[in-house]
Amino acid sequence: MVRPTNRLRLPIHAAVAVVAVLLTACSADPAPHSAGVAAADGPAQPVTRAHLSLTPPADPVRMALPATGAETRWTQGLDVFVQQVSRAATASCAAERGAAVPRQVPLAFIRFFEIPDLDFIARHGTSESAAVPTSAPHASATRPADPAVLRECGAEGKAAADALRDLYAPLQQRWFAELVSLRHDPATVKSLRALPPCLAGHGIRVRDENGFFALADARIQTAAAAELPRESRALGRAYAACMRPVEAVREPARERLRARFLKSHTREIRALRRTLVPALRHAETRNDVQLAFPAP
Repeated sequence: MVRPTNRLRLPIHAAVAVVAVLLTACSADPAPHSAGVAAADGPAQPVTRAHLSLTPPADPVRMALPATGAETRWTQGLDVFVQQVSRAATASCAAERGAAVPRQVPLAFIRFFEIPDLDFIARHGTSESAAVPTSAPHASATRPADPAVLRECGAEGKAAADALRDLYAPLQQRWFAELVSLRHDPATVKSLRALPPCLAGHGIRVRDENGFFALADARIQTAAAAELPRESRALGRAYAACMRPVEAVREPARERLRARFLKSHTREIRALRRTLVPALRHAETRNDVQLAFPAP
């Protein structure tokens, strides 16, 4: 079954290591709780399209090792940027040979299940996200790339992406693995017990959070095109309202866990802070792509 972007997952490079962890004008800094988000049973809000932020966090730890829903917007942007660099390097390599790579599925910002961005979901619904910027095709590409060129240039694109991922992915995988422990935290388990009754108060009868997403998927996939935005936002407002008490427990727990994680990985964290942002900026210039992040 095809999942909308609410069915949240790890970035591809981390999924194998911790597959059980996760399933799916510029703002300067995603705030933990932005103002102006309506309650689930409040008046309907005007439709607002998610836009992009171009400003990374002052501390790149918040981008690579997110602990809050707002911070995952930076993580989404980082994941997409690395994929863009891979595609751009591949296309540039092929264009140097006068060839064009086949059209690919558009990239998307994929949100996280374990660290829900409730402000974003409340505002935009369960399936909406900002559009990923697209790059213009190389003018020098005049013919389709043959298989040998695709293999050679694909390897070049992968190497460009790996050079960035190697700066943060090993540490990020360990961080996401650490998050699994919070699933069994007594306070978290207790807070999640209140989720089904809360959702039932909004007319959504499910057994747990997974049940909510299964129901949301079904409603989104069967809704008429004209009703899809309204349905998605109604689901998003209900989910965000009922998950806020859960996140009031989990978010401080994740931040405490991250503080301990940073202390136990001081050498790697020091290297991350020194190298990641300069490497991203260099990749922007070299590959003519821009690091951007979804923002409400």
